[in-house]
Amino acid sequence: MKARVLHRCVVIIAAAPLMLTSATGSLYSLLLEQGVDAFWLLKMHTGRFGVINLQPYYSWLLGLLTLVAIGSGLALLRPRRGRFFKS
Repeated sequence: MKARVLHRCVVIIAAAPLMLTSATGSLYSLLLEQGVDAFWLLKMHTGRFGVINLQPYYSWLLGLLTLVAIGSGLALLRPRRGRFFKS
């Protein structure tokens, strides 16, 4: 049961920047087609959040978070010992 709680926490932490990146990229494209140049969205999309600049690390951070979320999900698929055959 603890593995599921851990996975839920990991996924929330990992999904937040991934969702932010996809949302800002999509919104920037939609606004650009309407003639609105919201360059601040592009900065957020690449990891610059005001005074916090994660641009040099943001790509590998997103990749690492994706792998952690996948890894914790795959760990839930492992069969537990003693679940079906109790001695």
